[in-house]
Amino acid sequence: MTEMRVFLAMAWMPRQELRRFRAILPALEPCYAGMVISLPPDTPADLVSTLAELSPGYLEPVVTQEWPSGRHAALAGAYHLGADLIQYTDFDRMVRWVERDPQGWQAIFPAMQRADCLVVGRTPGAYQTHPQALVITEMVSNQVASFLLGRRLDVSAGCKGFSRRAARVILENSIPGHALGTDAEWPLLVQRAGYSLAYLEVEGLDWESADQFQDQLATLEMQQAAAARYDADPRNWAYRVEVANEVVRFGLEAAQKELL
Repeated sequence: MTEMRVFLAMAWMPRQELRRFRAILPALEPCYAGMVISLPPDTPADLVSTLAELSPGYLEPVVTQEWPSGRHAALAGAYHLGADLIQYTDFDRMVRWVERDPQGWQAIFPAMQRADCLVVGRTPGAYQTHPQALVITEMVSNQVASFLLGRRLDVSAGCKGFSRRAARVILENSIPGHALGTDAEWPLLVQRAGYSLAYLEVEGLDWESADQFQDQLATLEMQQAAAARYDADPRNWAYRVEVANEVVRFGLEAAQKELL
């Protein structure tokens, strides 16, 4: 039996995570047939070349023309390289996950082989490390997505697994440019195409943003302090309302659109 080629697809808005990624790369390489990392259009050329040189012929950086297309570009890159299975995970979440909970990360591989779309969500404990601005607004978007999918899911953890045929459905039926709307859109497109859906909750997808510009992953105390600062700014609440609205809007569109 031919071994399944699993690719890792990630979108990365660089916030000084390169050193940490370099440290976990030896753990990642044996588990994936290749990696695609999409980057914003203003990413410095030296960072792109440094990333490519970490593992030539194995790790492919893709600089997007517009950053809201980052997730789509990463998924498309892995698909066109011949992946049988694709794990999509936001880059900063992936780094924290492998650093914090390597055993929990490994659980994704057998789970991905049991369904065409694996939605990876957060345990209650991991969820509560996030600012209330995220927790409260994602209650709405997750509830709408769960209603549309017919089961309770946390769709907004930035991690999903896809079979090759599921990825093809997504790429044929979604338009790039609404990164966070993909949280609900992608699993809905796969399910509407008649393919299978599974769900897995993990501890390692706790709040990653407290790690930004840090040399190591944030402790629980650092997360709590950063979350309090985040919640104290009303602009963050307004932004998270916009994010929840985007997830709901593209989920509803995916539930109604005619598939190719």
